[in-house]
Amino acid sequence: MSDIAIRVTDLSKRYKIGALKQRHNTLRDEIVFGVRSLMGANRQDRGVRAEQSTLWALKDVSFEVRAGELLGIVGRNGAGKSTLLKILSRITEPSSGRCDIYGRMAALLEVGTGFHGELTGRENVYLNGAILGMKKVAIDRNFDEIVAFAEVEKFIDTPVKRYSSGMHVRLAFAVAAHLEPEILIVDEVLAVGDLNFQNKCIGKMSAVAKQGRTVLFVSHNMGAVTNLCTSGMWIDHGQVRMSGEIKTVVDSYIKGQSGPTEAGPSRRHKGTTSDARVTNARLTDARGDACDAFMMGETIVLEFDVEFFCNAPAVNFTIDFKRKDMGMHVLSLQSDDVGFAIDRVVPGTRRVRMEMPNCMLYPTSYEIRISVWEFGKTFDYVDGICHFSMIQSDVTRRTSALTVHREAIYFAPSVWKDVSAA
Repeated sequence: MSDIAIRVTDLSKRYKIGALKQRHNTLRDEIVFGVRSLMGANRQDRGVRAEQSTLWALKDVSFEVRAGELLGIVGRNGAGKSTLLKILSRITEPSSGRCDIYGRMAALLEVGTGFHGELTGRENVYLNGAILGMKKVAIDRNFDEIVAFAEVEKFIDTPVKRYSSGMHVRLAFAVAAHLEPEILIVDEVLAVGDLNFQNKCIGKMSAVAKQGRTVLFVSHNMGAVTNLCTSGMWIDHGQVRMSGEIKTVVDSYIKGQSGPTEAGPSRRHKGTTSDARVTNARLTDARGDACDAFMMGETIVLEFDVEFFCNAPAVNFTIDFKRKDMGMHVLSLQSDDVGFAIDRVVPGTRRVRMEMPNCMLYPTSYEIRISVWEFGKTFDYVDGICHFSMIQSDVTRRTSALTVHREAIYFAPSVWKDVSAA
């Protein structure tokens, strides 16, 4: 028996951009067009066809997914990821090519997909299970576990039209994951859930894969993709740009999207002088390649330009790190703490480079604020000029993904023992 779960060959999907523009007609026009239609004339001349162009959402995509594989699919918005999943799920048909699915599939593509708003959560569990091809006895066997995982016990007999988007997602994921599909497809819908639910879902998908089932996971959360998946595929402009080991694919994708960030007026604050301005900044790795996601243990490099409009005896810099999910500053690096300052500043642009070796911030998303100051005076400071993510790496790799604690900032290795007997 072949170990292939999904085989895609030269798959393409084409859309036409443009529509028929209707012009306003008089009663006489309608009578004339009615007569002409009875005579067999084409009524398309009622309107003026807008200029049309062709968009290839997918173009000659080919790949294979083996049974038990955890495939992470990454790419920018509009790259074709969701189109691919809809074709695999038989929601839409390809324009050309072929995809072969070997096994029962469950897909979670959009909030509330396959749910009927007027039915209760209980009724939708059975409806969704039936759509996935499950027998009632199998749904009965897993029902309590589904409800407990979704955390909707109090609302299970409430119509789902009254559910929040988060409750929709929790219940839909619970049904898809617990009814024993051989292939599980999950799109970016997990972004609707809170942090604890996302971690629970990642753990469940990992458990599903360990049972020999196949998982396709699409997400813009590079940390979640890297922690969960073993292989990756980068889709760009409807084509497979790269596939292979997940860390290599994610690293290449991130470097392909990164670039310098300008400090716009919306991020500036009142109370600063007009003697200097941070103009742009960029994050790089130790090799100097642009990057906005780093493995734990990597070196983070921040380069930024400051334009000065005055003379000053000495200028210092502060770089603050803010954890985005907590909304709290977690780290402050100040140049004078390590004996660095720019002496005798004159009008012109200066470039500053800061290196943070062996960064062990917990895997989540962060943003950076840069401040330029001298004692007693702040020249400029800019919030959110750079954003980046930390990703779990081999430095911290365990049998399961790290728990993203809301209270934690750094990861430090530790050794634990049960010394009760002693």
